[in-house]
Parts: sequence; C-alpha cells; structure tokens
Amino acid sequence: MANLSLLVVEGNNRKDSDVFIKAAGATAADNLKNLVLKLNPESSIETINPTNDEETKDALKNIDKFNGIIFTGGAMRINDMTDEIKKHINFALNCFKHNKKILAICWGLQVCSTAAGGKVSPANKGAHIGIASDVKINNDGQNDLIYKDKKNIFTTPAFNFDEVTVIPDGAILLASDEVNRVMGIYFKAGNSEIWGLQYHPDYEYRQMICLIDARKERLLNNKIFNNEKDYLKHISLIEEEDKNLDFKDRTCEVKNWLDFIKS
Repeated sequence: MANLSLLVVEGNNRKDSDVFIKAAGATAADNLKNLVLKLNPESSIETINPTNDEETKDALKNIDKFNGIIFTGGAMRINDMTDEIKKHINFALNCFKHNKKILAICWGLQVCSTAAGGKVSPANKGAHIGIASDVKINNDGQNDLIYKDKKNIFTTPAFNFDEVTVIPDGAILLASDEVNRVMGIYFKAGNSEIWGLQYHPDYEYRQMICLIDARKERLLNNKIFNNEKDYLKHISLIEEEDKNLDFKDRTCEVKNWLDFIKS
C-alpha cells in the first residue's frame, strides 16, 4: 500500500498555533504533515482541529478512508479540562470505535491515554524543555515495531510539563527516562491500536530552541530556569546535541509506523 490516506489531528488551539507558526515555521499538524511527506511522498494527508465541530463531523463521517491517524503535540494541559480539551478527548474516543492504527505524539499521547482511561498529571521530576536525554527502550520496546532499528538509548527533541502517570488498562510500557516513566507506550482502546510517544520525532532542535525562546519569559518567571545564565546554558546544551542528531534515528518511530500501516 504505497498511497496512504492519513488524518493528522492538530493539538493546538488557534492562539497556540500562532506561536508555533511564528517560532517553528508551521502548525503542529503541518509540521508533522511535512515530515510524513518526506518519509512517504505518496501519502494523502488531511488535517483537522477537534475544536472545529464541522471538521470533526466530516472527519468522523469519512473516517473509513484513512489508513491511520496521528495526534500531534500541543501546548494545552489536560488538567485544565477546558471545553477545547474535552473536544480533543471526545474525538479520540470516537476514533477508538473504528479499526484504526494511531500514532500519538506528546500532547496526543496524553489525550489518547486520558480517553482510554489513563491519567495525566504534572510531571513530578521536572519538565523536558526542548530535549529529553538518555531515553531507554526496555525489553518490550525492543520487540515492538515502533522501535525497529532505533538506538536503545537515545536523546531526542521533547517539550512537556505533564506526563502519563496511570497508563490505560493493558498498556505496555516501551521506553522511559529519568524525567518521565512513560516515554513510549503501546495500548489498545476500543477497536484501535495506539503507539504513544512523550517526545518529538517530528521536530528538529532548531525548532525547539525557537519554541523555548518564545516561552522564555514564562519559563524564567516559573523558575524552570533560575536565571539568564541557566537559560543560556540549556540552549547551548541543545545546540551541542544538535550536532549529534541523525535524521534517520530521530524520525525512526514515524517511519516504522508508516511502514506498518503500509504493509
């Protein structure tokens, strides 16, 4: 199956999307779409935002045409439980009713985990600010298709303040790091299979640095960094790590998921 039909679900509201466009050059959905087209140029991709009721209605009406669904990252936080967030969760619940392969990234993982009965809470060991270091794939992960040909220990773009603290029933933990226990996970919900990643194979470090810069004042005010010196030191760390980032390894999980639904 060379010509995939995919649905990409935007994880931001309009206000946050404007920040992503200015800082990273694209909405979360368009950024993910661009990566998929690099990996599989023949893909047909539609994007929707669950906060748009008409887009949601049309997507669910035509959902059988999609070979897979990708839920992107975003800047909202589950525990705020606004009407917008409830729409994201409800859309995931409706997707689960269908026989779909789902890739859920960062915010997408948190949405899908919540919809499947898991729990998301503020991370109690800190946050990933643009980078996650030494993510370790466990034995189950090494046997899962999502991590085929992936380095067993890797550093990757990541940006999250919350984490999945209770996994859905029957879920299999695939990868962890010192900050978040749940960095990679697989579970079934309804008729769907979901692979969730609490990091960003879809973003480059340069984009992460721009997103950090866009949130700099808030990060300093919230004491994520003690001062300007700490902030600049962290940016330097990411810039140095960027020299080691390999496109093939960074995007490995997305390619493996695409290969799976093509087979």
